[in-house]
Amino acid sequence: MQYRQLGNTGLMVSSLTVGTMTWGGVDMFSHIGSVEVDEARRQLDRAMDCGVNMVDTSNIYSFGRSEEILGQALVGRRDRVIVATKVRAPMGPGPNDVGLSRHHIIEACNASLKRLGTDYVDLYQLHGWDGITPMEETLRALDDLQRSGKIRYAGVSNFSAWHIMKMLAAADTHHLIRPAAHQIYYSLQCRDAEFELLPIAVDQGVGTLVWSPLSGGLLSGKYRRGLPEPEGTRVANWKIPPVPDRERLYDIVEVVMAIAEQRGVPPAQVSLAWLLSRPGITSVILGARTTAQLEENLRAAGLVLSAAEIAQLEQASRPPLQYPYWQQKFISADRLSAADLVALGPHLGEAKGYKG
Repeated sequence: MQYRQLGNTGLMVSSLTVGTMTWGGVDMFSHIGSVEVDEARRQLDRAMDCGVNMVDTSNIYSFGRSEEILGQALVGRRDRVIVATKVRAPMGPGPNDVGLSRHHIIEACNASLKRLGTDYVDLYQLHGWDGITPMEETLRALDDLQRSGKIRYAGVSNFSAWHIMKMLAAADTHHLIRPAAHQIYYSLQCRDAEFELLPIAVDQGVGTLVWSPLSGGLLSGKYRRGLPEPEGTRVANWKIPPVPDRERLYDIVEVVMAIAEQRGVPPAQVSLAWLLSRPGITSVILGARTTAQLEENLRAAGLVLSAAEIAQLEQASRPPLQYPYWQQKFISADRLSAADLVALGPHLGEAKGYKG
């Protein structure tokens, strides 16, 4: 297991993280998984045996039940695990039971601490943008929570690029807590993050945590061209993540399957290994319904793809350049930073032999 620095902090986190959206199975989350305490303990046992030191959850996962299960699974080993949870989603019927106001953040944090059975959260993440609450109010609440010892680091999730930059600027201007990480959707099926979110992370020293690295199972080998789709899956029930081009998805899956067969490994491991090779990635979050499924995916930490294999996956999954990147490819390619190369590097290779 590799350990990578979380943004510009001194915190080292495992390159794979245990995700807990499958824990609890309450209401709409029943389609994702229904892991209870005993299975959660087994998953955490196996992950820690493999060197995983971080677990990611949210107060909205099964409406608090996921946090409760995690708290019980952590008994006796809290000091060995980095706990990340989130705030933003509605946790009650009232108008102030949602969002990123000072009121909701502090109330939600206290409730999460109680469910988790701990007196601090290592990484407290904003689970989405709130366009109503002033950024300074949100940051001040997080800063006060850090000063009180209830959280150690702050992060964001599902923010746009300009949201992140606005928060970083406000934090620096007012000398408040700075986001250490952002959590994003990123996979072979959807590489949108390469245009803005990943370059910002590299340039600004923000760690990147990846959710749904297998695109809800689309890159696991279960979905093949010409075959009926499996029933009862997350994709079948939630239609998340969206897939605008099914044929392109199947093209990517075919390459993943071919490499997996040559290597003698499950296709999911190939998809995960590709992510772990990408610039700016700190940790990839693995959600699992069973310990066996988690164990299989954890082996991706030891799979190193060759340059030729990465090139095959790159060719199959590379998105077309958006503006202004196609313009920058021709006009600004003489003075590119490391962050620029996250988006432009593969495309520059077509014309300039770039080997990044």
